[in-house]
Amino acid sequence: MSGRKKSGHAISKWTLADFKVGVDNVIFSVDTDENRLLVLLVMRRDEPYLGQWCLPGTLVRQGESLEDAAYRVLAEKIQVENLYLEQLYTFGGPNRDPREAETSFGDRYLSVSYFALVRFAEAELIADGVRGIAWYPLKQLPTLAFDHNTILEYGYRRLRSKLEYSPVAFDVLPELFTLSDLYQLYTTILGDDFSDYSNFRSRLLKLGFLRDTGVKVSRGAGRPASLYRFDAEAFAPFKDKPLVFI
Repeated sequence: MSGRKKSGHAISKWTLADFKVGVDNVIFSVDTDENRLLVLLVMRRDEPYLGQWCLPGTLVRQGESLEDAAYRVLAEKIQVENLYLEQLYTFGGPNRDPREAETSFGDRYLSVSYFALVRFAEAELIADGVRGIAWYPLKQLPTLAFDHNTILEYGYRRLRSKLEYSPVAFDVLPELFTLSDLYQLYTTILGDDFSDYSNFRSRLLKLGFLRDTGVKVSRGAGRPASLYRFDAEAFAPFKDKPLVFI
């Protein structure tokens, strides 16, 4: 007989997989005071990988949509008013979760990942129900449980891509901001060599979707800086066009 025998049942190569579906959230934030890109991690309180850091995640409940499960994870781990959330990718390779070998019929664990960006200054972490929770600098990550390092790398690539052609940065900046604030956010995520400040400033102002409020703010000994507001309607013609910002 072709196939393998498991728990008294013949399992052939044509046997359909039984899936358990979870969501894992890659939650980014930018600490502008320290110029650091951060990702939210939690410490596992159960096997497998007991005591190891991982992305915030959960199995999807009966009658719950994937997006609702993603928002539930956010609400259980972090309090924040302004955030950007979108579905990232589905990770479902065999043996990505050690629990697959422990079930009688070889249940597969599928992860639908989500990517989020939140305002660091407004984000309050919730420690209930976890052994640990913390913001980790992207450059100082530990080895994560499951395939979460791979999921996080995928999320970081998506974040960089989104910054180049979408207004995602304005979802986490204050309503009023200076061009220096915006430039600092971009350099923290993309690196200092993505564009010099003069070219960045000139290109953005020519595009016409930043509105000068006429208000200036003083920070330190330098000249007062103008406060701007993002104009979503003026940005509409540029939506989904690559390389808008650089």
